[in-house]
Amino acid sequence: MTQQAELHPSIVALVSLAASIATKHPSMGLCQLRRLRDYGVPAHQIDAVIEIARHIRDEAGERLDAAFDAEAGQTSAPATASCCGTGTDGRSCC
Repeated sequence: MTQQAELHPSIVALVSLAASIATKHPSMGLCQLRRLRDYGVPAHQIDAVIEIARHIRDEAGERLDAAFDAEAGQTSAPATASCCGTGTDGRSCC
């Protein structure tokens, strides 16, 4: 059996922070945020992870609302364009 290196604690904290934000966990990832700062992870990297997690959370909510509205026969204001689709030029915007 080959020995594989474990994930660095900062990577685990980044993943945990993103998951906490994306799932609306009551802890909001604040413990991981403190750990990341203690590990010396640059603020711009933490900010990027937060932005990605919030985008995933918000897009999931929009899709869930749209599916509910479709099943319930309700019409609502059109959802904003998803970044994870394709733009008018046919390229992915993610």
